[in-house]
Amino acid sequence: MKVILTQDVKDIGKVGDLVNVSEGFARNFLFPRKMAAEATEKRVKEWTHLQSVAEAKKKKAHAERKAVLDKINGTTLKFKMAAGETDKLFGTVTTTEISKELQKAGFSVDRRDIHLEEPIKVLGQHKAAVKYGEGLEASITISVERA
Repeated sequence: MKVILTQDVKDIGKVGDLVNVSEGFARNFLFPRKMAAEATEKRVKEWTHLQSVAEAKKKKAHAERKAVLDKINGTTLKFKMAAGETDKLFGTVTTTEISKELQKAGFSVDRRDIHLEEPIKVLGQHKAAVKYGEGLEASITISVERA
């Protein structure tokens, strides 16, 4: 029996998947718990339409992210911070601060998308990566100077 899942079901599939299960499993487990709906002709047409709409939105979002990353790639951000005699900073440059600085430059990047190889604790030039997943990545340079 073909069903469309309305919730994630372990070892069966995720929300929105069209799967084939036994009639007893569907009737006795999935339907009473409202985890799935029977795949009637009308629902299958609706499902295919929703899948195509979702795919189009995903492609559009991917293109927008790629455009943003192309603009960000190679950007240099400058920070002025207090440091000791050995060029060690009093504090660190965090991903939140980098995100705020990118926001000032006109790029909306979440702090969780910024990846540092190691915490920035000394003066100088440092590399960071902005990763959006699906192979989308841009590198930025962080320049930390004495305040």
